[in-house]
Amino acid sequence: MYLFNRETDDDWWEVEALFDLAFAPGREALSSYRLRDGNPTADDLCLVARDPDGILAGAIRYWPVSVQSTPALLLGPVAVHPTRQGEGLGGLMIEESLDRATGWDRVMLIGDAPYYGRFGFLPLVGVVMPPPTNPDRVLGRELTPGAWEGVVGDVTPPKSS
Repeated sequence: MYLFNRETDDDWWEVEALFDLAFAPGREALSSYRLRDGNPTADDLCLVARDPDGILAGAIRYWPVSVQSTPALLLGPVAVHPTRQGEGLGGLMIEESLDRATGWDRVMLIGDAPYYGRFGFLPLVGVVMPPPTNPDRVLGRELTPGAWEGVVGDVTPPKSS
């Protein structure tokens, strides 16, 4: 049993340590981090999963992005503590957070199609992440039917209003 709560400022260091453990400290060199720098998270969707003792078991974050002028969510990172892997927690965090994504039509990520395909993510042909990103790893899920139809182009931080 896990409790899902919005990530708070008090969680930040603990979540960052989990991401470093899961992805190695060099994770911030990945191309997706160029979309995150200076771009505030979609706070309502960034969750921490804690066990009944309050121990952090997993975390997930989202960022607003644009594909040309079309808004989308960028899922990631998502991490489960190594001692909790294999329990289905990653999938629970994905589904719980997407259930909260009211007002959003589409979500994308960079990841393994066999894993994320289980959660409805499919390849996004024509959606281009900053290099070097393998285009076969650019995946999306429609939160509104047809939301990815005709959406192509470069992924950028959202336009400031």
